[in-house]
Amino acid sequence: MQLSHGGETSPAGDPVARWSVEQVLALAPDAASRKAGTRLGTAGPWSGTGSDAKGAVWGLCKGSGSTPYRTVVDTTGPAYSCSCPSRKFPCKHALGLLLLRASDDAAFRPGEPADWAAAWIEGRRARAERKGEPAAGGDGAPGPVDTAAARKRAERRAERVTGGAQELEQRLADLLRGGLAATDRSGYGLWEETAARMVDAQAPGLAARVRELGAITGSGPGRPVRLLEECGLLHLLDTAWLGRDRLPDPLAATVRTRVGLPMSAEGPPVRDHWLVLAQYDTPDGRLVTRRIWLYGRGSGRTALLLSFGAAGRAPAQALPVGATIDAELTPYPGGGQLRAELGEQFGATAPAGPPPGIAAAAAPAVYGNALRDDPWLDAWPVTLRDVIPVPSKDGWQVADAHADSALPIAPAALSRPGLWKLVALSGGGPVTVFGEIGHRGFDPFTAWEPGEGEEAGCSTGGSIVQLV
Repeated sequence: MQLSHGGETSPAGDPVARWSVEQVLALAPDAASRKAGTRLGTAGPWSGTGSDAKGAVWGLCKGSGSTPYRTVVDTTGPAYSCSCPSRKFPCKHALGLLLLRASDDAAFRPGEPADWAAAWIEGRRARAERKGEPAAGGDGAPGPVDTAAARKRAERRAERVTGGAQELEQRLADLLRGGLAATDRSGYGLWEETAARMVDAQAPGLAARVRELGAITGSGPGRPVRLLEECGLLHLLDTAWLGRDRLPDPLAATVRTRVGLPMSAEGPPVRDHWLVLAQYDTPDGRLVTRRIWLYGRGSGRTALLLSFGAAGRAPAQALPVGATIDAELTPYPGGGQLRAELGEQFGATAPAGPPPGIAAAAAPAVYGNALRDDPWLDAWPVTLRDVIPVPSKDGWQVADAHADSALPIAPAALSRPGLWKLVALSGGGPVTVFGEIGHRGFDPFTAWEPGEGEEAGCSTGGSIVQLV
């Protein structure tokens, strides 16, 4: 069975990045695939390996059967095809092929792809050329859109959400009237029943915030303060939805997103050379959410790509951290919203150094400014320059190498092995770190070791390490 993963090809002549071992491992859908791919990252099981100038690599991998698996990867997507029966993207053979290329580029014969690989590569490039043409139909024109029916469906859903918000306001009022201490006696069942009511009202965003209230119950010291804070934010979201007609358009769009209404990317696409800052997965009930952070070299914009996969399966969209892609992004509406949709890709360029950073002392103000556009933000992306990870009384912090200021590292990061990677990379010296700053501290995602060129004011940096 042929397995493939979408993406766009690059025009002939575009420079193609050669990925590092760490960038390849970041594409693995899970730890098991990462381990299995590492075992296949040597020349032993491979034959017929080759590459072309447009970013395609291919090879035959010896398996348990008599016929080797045919594996081909288009690194400009990235996209993968393998004759193995795996349902993972990329499979262990694709990871092994890319790991072999990362460590031994001489093992790949440059030239035209083998016949079996050429069929898949040419098919992808043909589809890329047809991208944007009208869908096939009787006259090639898209079918009519029933805007009236769509408007009525949206109005009916808004009415259901309004009913849910009004009910939630009453429950919050009853809770505060009875005292927050009463929540310990009610247990988690009270919150789960309320969350279920919000699901019935087609407001999954409200339901998620109610479940967060339930998680605070019995969470230890400081619980009443955290519960009161979250109740206040939930009340603010309720009243914002009920008075959304009086809000500025960007804030109203943010409120619609926060209560859980679906939004579509809109507005003019932004083409730029986007540096892939970080990629990580988080379980979310029955879904796995993948977050990919990008930074536009020309526009200076930071963008977030979201993709989703069923529980136990990684989302299909994946980009190598540290690479730069020439692509268009279409932003989603909303005040302070960073989410965007990946559009057409025009190719991949060579890896580059870190984006411009700010001092640690300036990060809280950046987060505070973002809260004006979206009061429900938990964190905001920032790149910190010249910081050193050092132990503190309550854990760890990143201290400014040139000033008397520091940021606490968020509790969520203290239990991850990425913290020790950051400490090892620093070795007591300053590094550049990308992550999120929020009310719980700074959560590091990616770090760069200063290179000689960076110290001289150039854009190239040293080693890049993923921390999530």
